Amino acid sequence: MPAPAHLDPRLLRAFVAVAEELHFTRAAARLYVAQQALSRDVRRLERELGTELFLRTTRQVTPTPDGERLLPHARRVLAAQDDLLAAFAAGQSRPLLVDLNTTGLVTGRLVLLRARELAPGCELMARYESGLTGAAAELLAGRLDASFGRFAGLDPALRSGLEQQPVRYEPMAVVLPADHPLARLPEVPLSALAGETVYAGAGNPRTREWTDLAVRLFKGRSIRLAPPQPVAVGNEEFGRVMAKTRTPVLAVVDFPPMPGTVRRPLVDPVPLSPVSLVWRRGLAHPGLDALRRAVAGIARARGWLTRPAGGWLPAADADVMHAER
Repeated sequence: MPAPAHLDPRLLRAFVAVAEELHFTRAAARLYVAQQALSRDVRRLERELGTELFLRTTRQVTPTPDGERLLPHARRVLAAQDDLLAAFAAGQSRPLLVDLNTTGLVTGRLVLLRARELAPGCELMARYESGLTGAAAELLAGRLDASFGRFAGLDPALRSGLEQQPVRYEPMAVVLPADHPLARLPEVPLSALAGETVYAGAGNPRTREWTDLAVRLFKGRSIRLAPPQPVAVGNEEFGRVMAKTRTPVLAVVDFPPMPGTVRRPLVDPVPLSPVSLVWRRGLAHPGLDALRRAVAGIARARGWLTRPAGGWLPAADADVMHAER
């Protein structure tokens, strides 16, 4: 097999971590990635080099002769990459602009708070762009650095310039007027929404990925998508419009509370909103590194990437969430 023309430094970093730890679980923890993703990277490197790099048994991991031969070269390549990044660190002292979509949403806020702890020397500043479709254009233009949302719902032309890391399968909910008949239920079966008209951002160009998810969820369940409405900015204005229209709103379980409403989880099945951390392809910034480490640690500790049995999720989203883990 001819030598590869290019090797992804990420694969070399995975190899060096395993070679030094002699344990896949410890190496994965060191790199803040899932063990499955680490194993996949090592196997990919072995395929690209056309050789086995480790002898694996149930008790131990040992480098092969080719693995031992590769190790010093891999260390030199990674050291050179680190030196290159350090040489441009002065240009990375600018703040990292992180879009949290909407004030009060828990997922992005927890990740941002943890990233600030991991990188106290970096300035990570929150922004609120209300929807990944809207944020994606800002990311590609360099006016934002990172955002959160449903990556599979973006236009392929947008996705081609972005990268993503799965964060969470977030259960979905419905926000109801407090006196709505369904508000008495602790959980709302999807079948109970049959005949209802539910708002899911139709007509808002910044949240097309969310509206598309709703259309897929409502299909075949006799749930009507509410027609476009003027976009309400802020919880107070959103609550006022909702009180006037009395239209249930599709949301997530961590959607911030609003006066005069109740939030109820959806069940039978539990619909899932797939959340990814999304950034511009090729972006190098220590704040982004901290965000990615924060995502890996929190998702692991809270079980965010454990898909609930029987949870509803479009196939395209399942592929995206699984492919990068």
